[in-house]
Amino acid sequence: MKAKVVETVDRAIERHGTRPYRLLAVLREIQRECRHLPRDALRIVADRFGLSVARVEGVAEFYSFLHTQSRGEYDIYFSDCVIDVLHGYESLMARLCDRLGVRPGQVRGDGRVSIDTTSCTGLCDQGPALLIDGRPLPRLTSTRIDAVAALIEQGVPLSRWPQEWFQVDDRWRRRDLLLTAAWRPGMGLKPALRHGVEWMLAQLTASGLRGRGGAGFPTALKWRYCREVTGDHYVVCNADEGEPGTFKDRELLKHHADAVFEGMTLAAFVTGARQGFLYLRGEYEWLMLQLTAVLRRRRRQGLLGRNICGRMDFHFEIEIVVGAGAYICGEESALLDSIEGVRATPRNRPPYPVTCGLWGQPTVVNNVESFVAAGFIAAYGGDWFARVGTEKSRGTKLLSVSGDCARPGIYEVPFGISVAEVLDLCGAGETLGVQVGGPAGTFVAPDEYGRRIAYEDLGTGGSFMVFGAGRDLIDIVTRFVGFFAHESCGFCTPCRVGTALQKQLMEKIRRGWGTAGDLQELEQLGRWLEASHCGLGHTAHNPVRHTLARYPDRYQARLQRLDFSPGFDLDAELETARRLTGRFGDRLSRV
Repeated sequence: MKAKVVETVDRAIERHGTRPYRLLAVLREIQRECRHLPRDALRIVADRFGLSVARVEGVAEFYSFLHTQSRGEYDIYFSDCVIDVLHGYESLMARLCDRLGVRPGQVRGDGRVSIDTTSCTGLCDQGPALLIDGRPLPRLTSTRIDAVAALIEQGVPLSRWPQEWFQVDDRWRRRDLLLTAAWRPGMGLKPALRHGVEWMLAQLTASGLRGRGGAGFPTALKWRYCREVTGDHYVVCNADEGEPGTFKDRELLKHHADAVFEGMTLAAFVTGARQGFLYLRGEYEWLMLQLTAVLRRRRRQGLLGRNICGRMDFHFEIEIVVGAGAYICGEESALLDSIEGVRATPRNRPPYPVTCGLWGQPTVVNNVESFVAAGFIAAYGGDWFARVGTEKSRGTKLLSVSGDCARPGIYEVPFGISVAEVLDLCGAGETLGVQVGGPAGTFVAPDEYGRRIAYEDLGTGGSFMVFGAGRDLIDIVTRFVGFFAHESCGFCTPCRVGTALQKQLMEKIRRGWGTAGDLQELEQLGRWLEASHCGLGHTAHNPVRHTLARYPDRYQARLQRLDFSPGFDLDAELETARRLTGRFGDRLSRV
């Protein structure tokens, strides 16, 4: 067995090498062949990479898609994003588990199949969805679940399954400035090279382009600051689109990858970088083949590699690093750690990546949409881009719209559009509210639908979740806080403990055993979470804070009503409540 492990590791390393940013690729390939990461393999990898065993094991145990225990031949992950819950994924997963005789989170005794959940597959516009051996399977129905179970029992390889099952539909619902403009490779890069770095920075300044990931830092300033720092510069595209309810980058990478890579190359021209990385979330690994094909084509066209566009002093290369299931890697400094081959822990800031990023060197980090916009700005000019939007929010924003609406999909809208206008575009009926910006964003109530999508009002990375009037607010919030508890990296106590306690309290309220004191505890936890090390902890209380302020009656109604209908087991509910609430359980005796 050990000889086979050695052969597997050697093949993976022969293919990927031993540079630090290849560690995840090597681990993923070993797992594909062995169905897990044997301890012997981790020790061999550590030796080959010149790293400590503890460091390699730490990486292997950090990511949800890496396993040191064996997984099934068919390894299945259902998306448990709240939107997939609305679509009924839970009953479908239960149906598949029943058909295959396996429990969630476990591997069947014969090793044929394992079934689990993941936070979001980036397919909220066509869920319920799952990933099977890394391949997306959207638009699930009970009929398809039964067919999947039959194929698994027969041992049919995925290559012989109906290939239309794996088709991810394009849901472009509205196109505006960027998505209607003509594009061809090099049309942004060539004028920038002709006019020079200062011209490029002037166009970015005139455009008013700000980071599309949600923070909104001016792109021209970021690139200039990085340029002014001495060192070996890097350019990184953050394609770790992990915010539940967000899927715009999926389509940009499918259809506009050339513009993404052109934007990265422009950043390299401005900063002097020679190496770039696109960090692709693990759930999008299925996009790798077409992304690498675009990179090869750009090299053939002289738009990437050495002597770009014939300039003997301009060399730039891009490599793709695939993640392995960790929401925290969407935070830019944690993403840099992941590329470096260490556990992805957010760094103290300052210093910021523009001065101290990858391997301590000046690094530009922007997201997919930002690099696309930069390419078009170089091609059409800053004034062209700035004519759309508001004074502080120029250009357009891509929204990933999902949930209770007739037309889920991707909408390119001008900054300044109201929530009400977006709801009208997507065909939403009577609503409970809208979550803008994912669980970390803002829950908007109907009386606020006049608010605008803009940095000066509702900033967002792009997630726009619609909840119909009949939805259970408390259940939605409980799932949001559960997401944060699951995705906390565990580095700092306020976040590690605070998110877990918040989840326990919300679960207690959801079950009807909450008290007014529990609401006070929730508010105190919010203040505790503000002391967290990074943005995950800082925003983990947002779902509770926003909904308590906007829907206090929903919380009060849940506190006041206990269901003693026939079949209600008081003793069992009390025991469950005590287990869920931990140190808060003593208060139950006074309920």
